[in-house]
Amino acid sequence: MGLFGGIEAGGTKFVCAVASVARPCEVLAEERFPTTTPEETIRRTIDFFEPYGADLHGLGIASFGPIDLERSSRTYGYVTTTPKPDWANADLVGPIAKAYAVPTAFDTDVNAAALGEYHWGAAQGLNTFCYFTIGTGIGGGAMVNGAMVHGLLHPEMGHLSVPHDRAVDPYEGFCTFHGDCFEGLASGPALEARWGARAETLPAEHPAWDLEATYIAEAFRSVICVLSPQRIILGGGVMSQPHSLPLVRTKLLHTLNGYIQAKALVDDIESYVVPPSLGNQAGVLGAIALGMQAAKRTTG
Repeated sequence: MGLFGGIEAGGTKFVCAVASVARPCEVLAEERFPTTTPEETIRRTIDFFEPYGADLHGLGIASFGPIDLERSSRTYGYVTTTPKPDWANADLVGPIAKAYAVPTAFDTDVNAAALGEYHWGAAQGLNTFCYFTIGTGIGGGAMVNGAMVHGLLHPEMGHLSVPHDRAVDPYEGFCTFHGDCFEGLASGPALEARWGARAETLPAEHPAWDLEATYIAEAFRSVICVLSPQRIILGGGVMSQPHSLPLVRTKLLHTLNGYIQAKALVDDIESYVVPPSLGNQAGVLGAIALGMQAAKRTTG
């Protein structure tokens, strides 16, 4: 039986899965395990695919970043300047590609999640959209005119600058590179550092949520003005609270202030900023979609 494999390499956990060539949107086997050292985690990843190696037609690896996507680079397939302990300049793709000589594709975890939603989820029928995840970090992926956005490197939307009023929010920011960028102010660790509690423990009426929605809306305003996405998909652990999305939508309309006169924003904001349809499988299904692409490129 022909299979596609997918690896969602997250900073907190890895998810490995296989799906059939005939039904790639249905995971046949899956394993989730903590992200420890590169050596231990990659070994466990390789071990997962051992029973399926002979049947793999394509493999997709979707990783936390920053990562090197330039195939001509000597560090292609590496995680580069991450603050994740032990993972800076770690070769992720090399050992896996060596273990399984199958067509392999590599991209960011958020680009892959966007690709999964494009094939089987909330972005079906669209050609320009963004996917954001807000959790331990903040990442964003984008498709524009039917192609995932790359270029010099890959999108790093978590490091957008957002307005920071220190009279309202004196917190200096969590990001070790930029301090008070989007991720530095609105990621899960930033909320916990600011308020002394994990986001999921904060009640709906806590002031954290109004501030969080403000930062998200400001970042989205910039993205809307630059990329003009037909939809924004917003996921991640911080956004799992039922009151989060409605607040973000309200704040987004406020910060746009009527400038973008598009029907999707003016008349149907509930269908414009939406949760991922694939839930917590968006990333690994996106990795499987990368595996599909790799196999297609090889066969022409």
